[in-house]
Amino acid sequence: MSTAADSPVEGPTGWAKEQAAALRELLDRPLTTYYLIIGCSALLLALGLMMVLSASSIEALQKTGDPFYWFVKQSMSAGLGVPVMWVCSRLPHRFFRWAGYPLMALSIIGLGIVIFAGESQLGAQRWIDVGPIYLQPSEPAKLGLALWGADLLARKARGGRIEWRHLLIPLLPGTAILAVMVMLGRDLGTTLVLMLIFLSLLWVVGAPIKLFGGIIAMMTVAVIFMITTEGYRSDRITGWLDPWGHAQGAGYQAVQGQIAMGSGGWFGLGLGSSRQKWSWIPHAESDFIFSILGEELGLMGTLSVIALFGLLGYAGLRVAMRVNDPFIRLASSAVVAWVAGQAIVNIGAVIGVLPITGIPLPLVSYGGSALLPTLAALGMLLSFAKREPGAREALAARGPGPAARALSWLGLGGAQRGRPRRPTRNVPTGRVGPDAER
Repeated sequence: MSTAADSPVEGPTGWAKEQAAALRELLDRPLTTYYLIIGCSALLLALGLMMVLSASSIEALQKTGDPFYWFVKQSMSAGLGVPVMWVCSRLPHRFFRWAGYPLMALSIIGLGIVIFAGESQLGAQRWIDVGPIYLQPSEPAKLGLALWGADLLARKARGGRIEWRHLLIPLLPGTAILAVMVMLGRDLGTTLVLMLIFLSLLWVVGAPIKLFGGIIAMMTVAVIFMITTEGYRSDRITGWLDPWGHAQGAGYQAVQGQIAMGSGGWFGLGLGSSRQKWSWIPHAESDFIFSILGEELGLMGTLSVIALFGLLGYAGLRVAMRVNDPFIRLASSAVVAWVAGQAIVNIGAVIGVLPITGIPLPLVSYGGSALLPTLAALGMLLSFAKREPGAREALAARGPGPAARALSWLGLGGAQRGRPRRPTRNVPTGRVGPDAER
């Protein structure tokens, strides 16, 4: 006699319900967001270092004689950025509210230097040459705008609500100054990312559709103006609309990227086995690293990267929804719009659904100027995740982490949390005071 559990209808249904209940229980845990941010960031960073080594080795060998040249530089940036992320994860949210103002000021000064004395490459003037390194002020400007804009609106919050009219002054002029300065450097891609951050703040505040639509219309006019006034941008649009018709000209990079993606198949040619990185794809280690990833790791590799960015975006939005502080809600949403939006633009350009804008894939592409602010922003999200209900208690109950244990083993740490202090000497009962150890 068969039971209900053995029936073909009830069995799969019951199993699906059990799995859904287990998933809900996992998502309800207070440290789920915290571990999602750490895990996704670590996996993307490790994958990025691996792909930078693979994608840049041939060109680095040809230009410098050292196949590890760009990999070493990216590793140094990661070696600096991970401690920055760790420090930011331990800072209170009040620090980030204050930090947006000097960061905005420094970004504006840096963008001014770029306009008058910056290095120009491939039609865009983005970099400041400082000896052995290049600085790109537009990258920290993204973090500065997110923090400064979030604090401006949070200070004007009343009863947890923020009036959209507060967007007009001074947030809109401040964003316009940054965007115009970046546009003067002919960097359309970064301008679009800055506007994504601004629009995310606009969305969280609950601005009316008319204001939202008006700003999008102004952005569209500005983009059309920038495209029509620069010949190389018009060529990019032509190459995007018909890449195979201009395969030896404006569509060359897009065509080579699509060849790389198509060559990878389901599981790729194998790590390090890319053929397109042999001087076929321009900027394979930065703007088009996703195409090399698709060629070497296949469709499964590209879907894994997209899933990691999706989980990272979900974690940031989860922080925004579960923490009541207006500043945290706004800053978290702005960081998600920045990181996830930039990933969408980069991946869309590689697969041909968006024009090529020349912006990197966060955490994966080569470039220390982009990597450091991104890791700092993710460290800030970790700090915010600790303010979720029950997160601090769960972290305290977990005990000391690996770093604290390592320091304690070296005799450099303080008292270990969550572990009873061991007595240094057995003192006979009944004897106290200075004669107790005689």
